[in-house]
Amino acid sequence: MPLSGIEDISLSYGLNHYSVDGPFRSLARALSIDSSWLAKLGSYVGRDVLEVSYRVDALSPPTLVNWSVRGDRVDFSWVDPSERRVLRELLLEHGVNRAPLTSGSWPAHYASIYLVGDPGINCILTLNMQTAYALYKYSRSPLRSYWEALTGLRGDIAFGATWFTEIQGGSDLGSNQTVAKRIGDDAWMLEGYKYFASAAGIADVALVTARPLGAREGAKGLALFSVPRVHDGRLNFRVTRLKWKSGTRAVPTGEVELSGTIAYPVGDTDKGIYYVMEDLMVSRIANSVGAVGIARKAYLEAFLYALSRRAFGKRLVEHELVKRDLLLMEADIEASLALAFRAASLFSDSWREQPPYTSSYHYARLVTHIAKNVTAEAASRVTAQAMELLGGLGFLQEFPVERWHREAMITPIWEGTSNIQALDMLEAMARKKAHVAMLSDLEERIREAYDTGFAGRLLNLLSEEIKGAASMNGKLLEFHSKDLLRTIGGILATIEMEVLASDVDPRFHDVALVYYDYFVRGSRPRRLREGVLWDIISLRGELQP
Repeated sequence: MPLSGIEDISLSYGLNHYSVDGPFRSLARALSIDSSWLAKLGSYVGRDVLEVSYRVDALSPPTLVNWSVRGDRVDFSWVDPSERRVLRELLLEHGVNRAPLTSGSWPAHYASIYLVGDPGINCILTLNMQTAYALYKYSRSPLRSYWEALTGLRGDIAFGATWFTEIQGGSDLGSNQTVAKRIGDDAWMLEGYKYFASAAGIADVALVTARPLGAREGAKGLALFSVPRVHDGRLNFRVTRLKWKSGTRAVPTGEVELSGTIAYPVGDTDKGIYYVMEDLMVSRIANSVGAVGIARKAYLEAFLYALSRRAFGKRLVEHELVKRDLLLMEADIEASLALAFRAASLFSDSWREQPPYTSSYHYARLVTHIAKNVTAEAASRVTAQAMELLGGLGFLQEFPVERWHREAMITPIWEGTSNIQALDMLEAMARKKAHVAMLSDLEERIREAYDTGFAGRLLNLLSEEIKGAASMNGKLLEFHSKDLLRTIGGILATIEMEVLASDVDPRFHDVALVYYDYFVRGSRPRRLREGVLWDIISLRGELQP
């Protein structure tokens, strides 16, 4: 008798989610990420993480407890014990957050975010990483030492949070109304209300934006503060409620009231918006790789279902239209993942910079905006198609694919909507000239491509797109900016696939052609030999009937 019934619900349960993912294994090899570590994590994800994340979503989301039996205000989020266990093991035993601040290898960290896949658990891991990043890099307060517990470098662990969003502003951080008043050499007092506060009720320390009294209006008047959960033995802020959400239920998201809240500045108080934007780089790349991780989880379920389900006298996977659907899903996943990890690599090369930044940092930021949008849209497409391939079963909440589609819907919203990414892309190009560094770098990268002629044509097309954008007036350019973002993203992703085809596996060239034809040119994919087609949709032959 099985100890768990989830193997009858999820077809990918029990698989090693690294070992069955041939394309990701090739990408990890190109990035020199430890394969034995990823294999161990992939096995853990395929069992513990998959079961716990499914259970929490369906049966056991966090619950807010405001008062203790003694009558004390405690405001903690009661999280399923199995989720706490998984988080501890991911941080302590698997070390998913250790690499960036100790070895400087951000791609290794983001590889774990991709494998975990579940956005609620990933959100908690990313919040820890964001908080650790800011404290490690900029804090001079006693709270700096938290970075070790946040990353799992100590035997104990702590949880972090980033509370930037307020009800009246959303992505418009410049309209934040939380104020900060200096009460000592290092201590400040905050008054305000944060409307979307992830990790509310579990955070031991949070990063909070506030405007010092007398500071300028707008985003550049904001400072960044670190706020401990407890100060002098008392609760330092109040969690007033938790949100009801469509997905991401593993992470408690609530509203936080800051009243008489003691806080410590992170870095210089006149540079807060720069620190916030750096922190958003950390989470936007996580959003990118995590979105593709969601898509991969849905693909595994859909492909394995197509291998076993029979209709009209043969398996679904033997029907040509199903092959077509799987082909486009796989091309979407692989190209998006290549682009996301390009953003991770560029950030890994420039994360130690401080304001004012060099062109390398602005280039990394530009690609991050683009990757965040491309991957989110891919996750939405792939998970929707996976639902359709399962037919009526795909619409039932008792099976995983419906959840993966719900989870994918947050990825275009988190950390700035697609519209915000498009506007930030324009700013990085117009004010920071980040596209100049991008084009210069691509001139070098296309020399490493599998098909240098094809890659050269892609670069010429990209240059023409950017020139065309430069000729538009402001309103027209803004109107078309999201289309420009998609086009640039599609071209960049295709070039990255051509580089991977040269570096590690010529198979990526075939996938690049499919992706470019369908998602960039908007035409029918060119004909593929049956062997090549099966090689692509079966993840390089890793998934067998």
